[in-house]
Amino acid sequence: MNFLQNILRRLASAPERIVLEEMRPGRGGSVTAKELLDRISTARAFLFAAGVRKGDRCALLAPNSINWVALDLAAMASGVIVVPLYARQSTAELVAMMGDAQPAIVCCGDAALQDAVRTAWPGAPRTLLLEEIFAAPAARVGADTAGDPIPLADSDAVTIIYTSGTSGESKGVVLNSGNVTYMLSCTTARLEQLMGRRAEPDRVFHYLPLSFAGSWILLLSCLSRLSELRLSTDLTRLADDLREAAPDYCLNVPQLLERMRSAVEGQLAKRGGMMNKIFANAKAASLGAKNGAGGGMSLLLAKKLIFPAIRKRLGPNLRALICGSAPLALETQLFFQMLGIPVLQVYGLTETTAICTMDVPRHVEPGAVGPAIPGMEVKLGGGDEILARGPNIFPGYWNRPEETAKVLENGWFRTGDQGEQTPGGNWRIVGRLKNLLILSSGHNIAPEPLEEKLARAIPAAQQVVLFGNGRGFLSALVTGEVRNDQVQAEIARLNSTLPHYRQIRAFHIASQPLTMESGLLTANGKLRRDAVAAHFRDAIESMYCKKPT
Repeated sequence: MNFLQNILRRLASAPERIVLEEMRPGRGGSVTAKELLDRISTARAFLFAAGVRKGDRCALLAPNSINWVALDLAAMASGVIVVPLYARQSTAELVAMMGDAQPAIVCCGDAALQDAVRTAWPGAPRTLLLEEIFAAPAARVGADTAGDPIPLADSDAVTIIYTSGTSGESKGVVLNSGNVTYMLSCTTARLEQLMGRRAEPDRVFHYLPLSFAGSWILLLSCLSRLSELRLSTDLTRLADDLREAAPDYCLNVPQLLERMRSAVEGQLAKRGGMMNKIFANAKAASLGAKNGAGGGMSLLLAKKLIFPAIRKRLGPNLRALICGSAPLALETQLFFQMLGIPVLQVYGLTETTAICTMDVPRHVEPGAVGPAIPGMEVKLGGGDEILARGPNIFPGYWNRPEETAKVLENGWFRTGDQGEQTPGGNWRIVGRLKNLLILSSGHNIAPEPLEEKLARAIPAAQQVVLFGNGRGFLSALVTGEVRNDQVQAEIARLNSTLPHYRQIRAFHIASQPLTMESGLLTANGKLRRDAVAAHFRDAIESMYCKKPT
């Protein structure tokens, strides 16, 4: 049985169970498993009537919603390949991706998106709104679109997810039925380890775009487990929605965990007094223990008087915070561990069906991203590059055989990430190979660890980017409303812990943060380093014209 057959049968087995909810102030809504199946049938009938058949592509350009989920499942059940797109990307980027995928139909979340696509793409295929699909008359839903999904071989493609394109044009990653079926067997087993066997469904909170691979895999995992998945639809209400949802777990990016940590520390600092002093001493004792289990009277008091209140405010039912997509600062992971909320890290790429490694609940090694998932091989290649092989490795990029050949060799996928394995068998990510800065002295430096440390030391900094390829020393760009003397002091403090060749000798401050709209960040917030270097070319040259400090 493939993943889609399993999900549809699980939904049919519990028709009255609530499986999805949209969190909207005053106008939220939820659906039972039966209601979701009805929407899937409606969408399947619409696609059939529109002439969309197995192997055709359907572009799904909309923010998270119940209808997004229903159309995604309906298209796959019809053998249609879904092309999910991030609605906040520039129209030019979206049109380029759709031009590559050549969808038979484009489904937009609102009229503004639809108009933008039609204007930028005169030759676009049929473009319609999601609401049009689900306004289809009930009579159009026939037995041929309400039953089992069209049979899918393991090799049949189910989705094309476009990579974020940090260094150039986005590529369409093809994932097939076999990839997803295997991955869901791993994720659901790991979630069962976390939650244990129980009668009530998992309560899951979700805010990340479903167009991202990891986010989509979580969605399918929740449906496979008949969990109650609550979709936050307004990022400005994230903290309120999290408290209201009171989830057992949720998927996060490091940026949100950093903000949660800063908010907690900021509120305690603002209150001041004895509680803040106890907290500060407890934090020092805990972090000093390296494993979150340190001693000290302050730590004992904090565990009694402070940590329970923080946990209640963050989420009284939280079993864990799951984190992926980018490196997480060790200090942040230890901070939540100190509070009694484990952070389970996940590592992977779209090409690996989102996941290569996952932390094992109750066996977490802080700073690492867990062992390879069962049935998968992971090893180090040249330059300590992580190589992966297993049933989750994608078959190739859409219409790009040359690009596929560059990353796949004898079944091994070249991740482009540098890594190392710990004595405990877990993996640690060092950085991206293509981001390595090679100084004129010949020293190779991964910029990410230094960028992370400096950004953590300057709370007001939005981003830190290092330069130095082919240069005599490292320099840094710091964005945000930061003071010159503060940046200088923190760089000096960091430099005192580093060998001479890894020290930062010059910096430039830009008050405006890097954004996706400016073309300097990808859709999921990663640096477009080449674009950043080009944008700040004059500032970079100026740093290297000055005498280094």
